[in-house]
Amino acid sequence: MANVINTILTDKKGTELSVIEIPEGIALSDYFVICNGTSVTHIKALADEVDDKLKKEYGIVPLHVEGYNTARWILMDYGDVVVHIFHKEDRDFYKLDKLWSEGLMNWRK
Repeated sequence: MANVINTILTDKKGTELSVIEIPEGIALSDYFVICNGTSVTHIKALADEVDDKLKKEYGIVPLHVEGYNTARWILMDYGDVVVHIFHKEDRDFYKLDKLWSEGLMNWRK
C-alpha cells in the first residue's frame, strides 16, 4: 500500500516524496509515506486524492485523519501505512525524515 500511496502522491505532483520502512515492534505502522505540497490548497488536494483513490479502488478508508482544516501537516493513518503531507516549512521544522532515519539507525545498532 505504501507504493500505491507514493504513486498517487507523485501523480498529483507531491514533492520530496519519501517512504520510510519501520521495523516491526518500533511503531504501530509499517511505513511512513512523507511528501510536501506547495500550498494549503495543494496539500488538501493531495490528501483528497489519496483518500478518494484508496476508497474507490481498494475499499480502504483512513482510521484517522489529523490536520486537514489547517493543511500545514495532514496525517492520514491507514494502519500499516501513515501518510504525512507537509507544507515545506513545517517539514523543515519538524524534520520527521531525519528523526526517524537517525532513530532507526540507532535502534539497529
